[in-house]
Parts: sequence; structure tokens; C-alpha cells
Amino acid sequence: MILQSTPVLFVDTIAPSEGFFAKLGFVRTAVVPETGEPGFVMMYRDGDEASGVCIMLQTRFNAHEFLPGADATLFAARGMHLFITVDDLDAAEAALAGEAVFMPRRTTFYGATEIGYTDPGGHHITIAAFAAA
Repeated sequence: MILQSTPVLFVDTIAPSEGFFAKLGFVRTAVVPETGEPGFVMMYRDGDEASGVCIMLQTRFNAHEFLPGADATLFAARGMHLFITVDDLDAAEAALAGEAVFMPRRTTFYGATEIGYTDPGGHHITIAAFAAA
């Protein structure tokens, strides 16, 4: 039934969050302009749409304009939590050096080593790697 599930993260401006996800290897593949600045971008892992690994960023203004009649609280909400699995946590942590950490690196009871960041849009992103079976 489901072929893909993609988060749409609402942000005030695209550039800071786009830069955050670019550090993890996401590349912009589509853009909707908004008075000189992007109002929406689609980013795929390594720019490869066939990968199925996608993040969408949309400004609250753009979302309000393109979803007329939607409950306004949708656009005001902040703080989605996104869980991303990687094959090399050390590389991801190095790429995100200097970004805001909300959860220090830890090892969990379910076999993951993970670290949590707050992206510039106010979303919580947990990056995790699982031990080899």
C-alpha cells in the first residue's frame, strides 16, 4: 500500500534548515520560489530521487498560501521529532559539529547509539546507528 512516507517540516525560512540537512547529504531536487526566497524545497539523499529518502521543507507562509482553509494551528506548530538511521554515526556527528544538541550521544537498550540535534527550524532530529547483528 504505502510506497513512501516523507516528512514536511514547517520553518520560518528555508535556508538555515536546508543547510542543516545538506550536512547529512540531502540535496535540493525541487524548489517553489516565494518572493525571491524559496517557499518550499524537496531534498533527497545525495540528490537521488530513486533513493526514496526525502525531506521537504516549507515556510509557514507558503504552507498557509497553498493550503487555504487548513487549520491555522498547523502552521504555527513547532517541534516535530524526526528519527534518522545512518550507517556511520561518527560521520554524521562530525558533519553536524556546531549544531545545537538537545540529547548527548548515548547507547540505548534497543541497540542504537544516537545523538539528538535541534535544527534551525526548531525540530528535534535524532540521528541513530544500530550495532551490526
